[in-house]
Amino acid sequence: MSGRYPVPARIHRVEETIQRSRFETTLAHAPDPEAAHAFVDRIRGEHPDATHHCWAFVAGPPGSTTRIGMSDDGEPHGTAGRPMLTALLHADVGEVVAVCTRWYGGTKLGTGGLSRAYGGGVAAALDSLPTRERVARVWLTVTVGYPEVDGLQQLLDELEVVVEDEDYGAEVRYRCGVPEESVTGFREAVANLTAGRGRIEEDGEEGTADGGEG
Repeated sequence: MSGRYPVPARIHRVEETIQRSRFETTLAHAPDPEAAHAFVDRIRGEHPDATHHCWAFVAGPPGSTTRIGMSDDGEPHGTAGRPMLTALLHADVGEVVAVCTRWYGGTKLGTGGLSRAYGGGVAAALDSLPTRERVARVWLTVTVGYPEVDGLQQLLDELEVVVEDEDYGAEVRYRCGVPEESVTGFREAVANLTAGRGRIEEDGEEGTADGGEG
């Protein structure tokens, strides 16, 4: 799986009324299960008068079932959380949580109607969801001499490397977030640029930094 994929750029919401029941589906970024559960709690707090707050999340790459969750929240078993999760898993968006809030309108929809309402709400929200690119990065500390600075800065631009910190002393030291698919090439390019004199050290665990909205 590539370290690059779309994630929600912001909270996004769609509404639909089906046989007098109002359904409000809200999507948000969920990089981990804790963030997903926190968002579900937030929506519950925003709409304490609602009949149900059904939810599902995929807290990983698109289609990954490693970190998922779902809840029918009082609806008949399998009629809400499962179709919501299925819609998320078939999308090309990762790290996403969906909460479908229902205000019961007095008419029962039946199990098939409920599944279509909840799954359809998530699908409709995904269709219009603003996204941005998520980029997995490996954090490295790079040390070079002053004569290599211009060449290094050009390399950083070419490989979309994020520079978090700079230190100009006897040598120049950058703390860099390198896209994980570019780490090997980055190491080789720095070695070539500095004739082997440049130093690269691992700086903590893999992290993520997102690009602009896309």
